[in-house]
Amino acid sequence: MFAIDFAVGKLLTIGLFVVLLQVQNFVIMNDFILRCKRAVKEATPASIRTAWWLIRITVSVSFVMFLLKNSGILIWVSAALGPFFHFFGLPGDAALAYISGYFINVYSCVAVLSTIEYSWRAFTIIGAMSLAAHAMPIETIVQKKTGTSFLSIFLVRTLGSFVIGFILNLILPGSSDFSNESMKPLAEIPFFELQGNFLLEFQAWGKMILNLVLKMVVIIYVLNVCQYILREFGILEYISKSIGFLMDIFGLPRKLSFLWIIANVLGLSYGSAIVIEEANSGKLSKREVDLLNAHIGISHSNVEDLALVTMAGASCWIVLVTRWVGSLVVVWSYRMFYYFSDKKTVS
Repeated sequence: MFAIDFAVGKLLTIGLFVVLLQVQNFVIMNDFILRCKRAVKEATPASIRTAWWLIRITVSVSFVMFLLKNSGILIWVSAALGPFFHFFGLPGDAALAYISGYFINVYSCVAVLSTIEYSWRAFTIIGAMSLAAHAMPIETIVQKKTGTSFLSIFLVRTLGSFVIGFILNLILPGSSDFSNESMKPLAEIPFFELQGNFLLEFQAWGKMILNLVLKMVVIIYVLNVCQYILREFGILEYISKSIGFLMDIFGLPRKLSFLWIIANVLGLSYGSAIVIEEANSGKLSKREVDLLNAHIGISHSNVEDLALVTMAGASCWIVLVTRWVGSLVVVWSYRMFYYFSDKKTVS
């Protein structure tokens, strides 16, 4: 009888333990769901605001660039700047690739490069220069929205790309010979001349911009929600600690780790979309935003864009290291300026 009672008691104890475990799991799961819902609810308004602003800027600027490209104006500007690119060890026709990337995007730069036969040296130089300064009208406006001045963004990225091209021309093996280069005189190139079938080009642009807008809405919303959820569960802090040493090398505050990852993987526009919300909510100081923008201005989208110029013929590792070194120099220059500026203020 005692053995039966003991067995029954043991079964009841096990049953109670299982019930309590299930209740605990339910409470934990319910808490997890509630916290996720709260994060989604908080992220949604900010995502809509940022996405709508970014879409308006992207569509407007993209249309203006479409008109400049298909009116032949960019071709004329590229021809005018052709001789300037000899300073970077590049033939004059490289100007069209650079100008196309500078005003439109990396895809436009690569499209031009695909029609020209260059050495790996020339491809690497123009690739590194274009990745440092591309899609400037859109990306500069986006970065300015985060709080950094338009002029500083323009100077860092434009001058940075020129310095990168000049230094690579000095240190890369090989040389450039422009003695056999044949270019049309600028006087023979019309300033305005429609390129191809304007209506077909406009339809292609419309399809492209529609796909881009849909992509932007989804990515910005998902990124914002992920960030809020990661912050809710303390994962952002873990990410900051895990790559903190890399942030220290680049001269960036560790709290910028997640934003740095987003900008390097997905690109500047998507990274800045998150920065805009962080800056507006007071989570980032003006100085922290400026440091991040200085870095990602030179080095961002090190997956897709880097793959594009590599496929065109550039050296992947030389371009990547050049971007990282360039961004490191810029950020530490900023920090040195802040140091002496603060010191002067105190004294």
